[in-house]
Order: sequence, then structure tokens, then C-alpha cells
Amino acid sequence: MKYVKTIVVSILAAFVILVGTSFFGYNTENHSILIVQLGEVVDVIQEPGIFFKIPIIQTTKSIYVGEQLYDIRESEVITSDKKNMITNCYVTWQITDTKKYYQTLSSPSVAQGRIDVTVYNAIKNVISSTTQDEVISGKDGTLSDKILNRCSMEQYGIKITKAEVKLLDLPSDNKDSVYKRMISDREAIVAEYKANGDKESRNIKSVTDAQVRQIVSEAQVIAADTEAEGESEYFRILAEAYGASPERQEFYNFIIGLEAMKESLSKGGTITIDENSPLYNILINQ
Repeated sequence: MKYVKTIVVSILAAFVILVGTSFFGYNTENHSILIVQLGEVVDVIQEPGIFFKIPIIQTTKSIYVGEQLYDIRESEVITSDKKNMITNCYVTWQITDTKKYYQTLSSPSVAQGRIDVTVYNAIKNVISSTTQDEVISGKDGTLSDKILNRCSMEQYGIKITKAEVKLLDLPSDNKDSVYKRMISDREAIVAEYKANGDKESRNIKSVTDAQVRQIVSEAQVIAADTEAEGESEYFRILAEAYGASPERQEFYNFIIGLEAMKESLSKGGTITIDENSPLYNILINQ
């Protein structure tokens, strides 16, 4: 009898514990708990920890709300100049409105299908507004940012947090021809830059040479004027020094004659002197 009583008490205790725990649940990190009553979401538990629910009447659904990765399938898109390109990218996404997500998508597989369509359409729209050359050369800016800006999924309670292009290439059948054409275009641009640079260099050199010639010409005029003024001043000083008396004038003429004779002899010339010249007497006596 005592054994039977122990069994009954254990069963009752287990039942009480089972019933008691059915009134509570526990939410973990990066998860949200939806409390569903008669098919309708009546509460959303976002914080980790214990929560209360009504057993049997209410059921719960745990949904992961941390950041998730989804790899978009490789696909072919067309640029604005009607050229085909192969693209592949991946996105990270996160549930921002658990209730809306549950009501519109309900499961990760459905959500990924919707993300695939949304991101592909964003890639197609971005590439279709850009030429092939601009896409390859990167002149269009950051493609990832443009794609991300077009990935709006708020109506599903989802946010695309990052979109990264893994592959953006040409189809193998026309890759070589496109690269050769781009190389040719770049070489033409280089040649144009070089020609413009050479032309500018010649113009600068021409202007500089003209300025140099003008400066030299002006300097020569100033030098000639300065030299003439110096000679004039020189002769004025000599005139004042030797023209004060006949004796000084005669001595001045004698000095000038010596300088003229010296200049002539230094060049290997021959001079003829009158025997009545004072200079002749000096040379003979010497």
C-alpha cells in the first residue's frame, strides 16, 4: 500500500510539474518567439529569458533573427548597350519584423526564394543602366552599394544588410574581343593625352623663347646705353684732366698715340712714324 501511494504521489507531482511548465517558455539569444492563438499572432517575445503562455490555447514558434547569409545564383544580365554579362553575388539578411515575416513568408526557404528574386531584379536594373565598358572599368562607382539600395524588403519584415558582387565577367565567347577593343580604346586615349601634352609643351617653349629674346634684346640696349654713357664720361674726365693747358693737351695726345701704336703692334701690324714726330725721337733715343 505504501508503495502504491508513493507511485501515485510521483505521478501527481510529475503532472503538476508538466502542467506548470506548460505555462512558461524560454527564449534564447538571436531568436524571437511568436505566441499564436487560434491561428493569430497575439504576442512577440524578443528579449531572451522566460515568458508566460496559456497552454493548449496558445502555441509558440521560435524564429531566428540574427544575420544570415544567402548566395545568389549565377545569372546573365544585359548592360545598357545591349551586351551580356555574367554576374554572381551574395547577400546577408536579417529579420527586422518577426510578425510581418511570419505572416508573409513563414519559413526560411520561402524567404530565400523571395530574396533571390529581389536581389536578381536589383542587379538587373543596376547593370541595365550601365554600359559594359563602365561596368568593367569601374567608372560607374560601387555596384554593391547601388544593388543594396534597390533591395527593399520591408514589406516582408526583412532587411538586406549587405550585397557583395563575387563575379562580374563577360561570357566566354566574346571576352577576348571585348578586352582587345577596350585595350585599343585605352591606347587611343593615351595617344591623345600625349599629343595634347606635346602641343602644350611646344606652346610653352615658344612663349618662353620669345620672352627670353625680348629680355636679351632689352638687356643689350641697356648695356649699349650704359657703355656709351661710360665712354662719354671717360672722355669727359680725360678732357677735363688734359685740356686745362697746352702742355697737358700735348701729353694727352702723346699718350693716345702710344696706345694706338700698342694696339696696332699687338695685332702684328706695321706703323710708319714721321721723323719730326716726338714719338720718333723717343723711340730713336731709346
